[in-house]
Order: sequence, then C-alpha cells, then structure tokens
Amino acid sequence: MIDIDQLLELGATYKSYSTNDMIFMEGTECYYYYQLLSGSVRWVQIGEDGKEFVHDMVEPGECFGEFPLFDGQPYAASAFANSGSVVLRLPKDTFQQLLRDQPEIHAQFSRLLVERLRFRFLISKDLAGNKPTDKICSLLSYYKTHKKYFCNKCNQVQLTRQQIADMTGLRVETVIRSIRQLEVVGRLQIQKGKVYY
Repeated sequence: MIDIDQLLELGATYKSYSTNDMIFMEGTECYYYYQLLSGSVRWVQIGEDGKEFVHDMVEPGECFGEFPLFDGQPYAASAFANSGSVVLRLPKDTFQQLLRDQPEIHAQFSRLLVERLRFRFLISKDLAGNKPTDKICSLLSYYKTHKKYFCNKCNQVQLTRQQIADMTGLRVETVIRSIRQLEVVGRLQIQKGKVYY
C-alpha cells in the first residue's frame, strides 16, 4: 500500500517473525501500521474451541490490522506468521499524520477498507447457510475475480484445502469431499492433486 522508502523515512522499523509467531492478538490495543514485505500472514479469529477462522491470507506488499488505526478500537482479529515473515511497522501516530498530510493515501485506504467490507458482506451471506460446495465456489469466485490466490496463467488455486476450510468454516474433510463433487459436476478440475477453477 505505501512505498517502502516513504515508510522508512517516516521511522518505520523492520520486524521478523518465525512460523506461527503472533504479530498481534484480537482484543488488544493497536500501536502500529503493519505492511508485509516477505512471507505470509494469516488474519484470524479463534473460537472458544481453539479453531481458527481465517479472514484473509496476507501477501507481500499488503497491509493488515488497519481497522483500529481508524476507529481506535482493539484488534478485531489476530495475526500470525504462516511462514518466516518480515514486516514494516510504523507507529500509529505517525501513520495517522501521514493520512492527514497525504489525502491520496487516505483515499487508497478508504477504497481498501470498502473492498474488505464488501468481501465480508458477499461471503458472509454465502457462508451462512449454503451447501459446502456453494461456499467453496463463492470463495474461489471472489478470489479469482480479484486475482488473489490464483495462478494468472492457468487458474490453479493457490490455497490448500486446509486454508479453504479455515476460510469457510468447514472441516478439511468436507472441503476434500466437496472439491471432488465439484469436479464430478464440472465446476472445477483436479490434476495431480492441484485444483483449477
């Protein structure tokens, strides 16, 4: 979202995380703007049973955890490194001053927040009561349209079956079975264990 050199000039610092390290915890206060430089981060809520519901998988170049920067509330979800990851952290006050000084960056964040909110509205309707196959297709259709988690050349899905389960609230066994059903009816293809949608 924000140019790396600009973040560094404003005092952003690098922070490295190992696989499954917590970056921030749901319900805690926000102190930084986070932008992922390398690796992968999952943005999750954890149920009482300890099961993770994945809201998003953050890729390099994307920001995450920005809601509290705008409303002053605690984090609505937790962030964990999926793999070794490097993040740039900019103090909250500096980030807010940047938005005041550069309205075009503020406008970019407004578009990002609306896009994320729109996704939640679209996906929550489909996740609420539809069949597992419909939930999976809804998720894959959204990400294919937004060119995220898909190979641009061959339409291979870049999510594991476990990640799809975590994003839809389904069990991985249900996802596996549903993907097979979707192949039988011709809504996707499976080649050498890879899913193409």
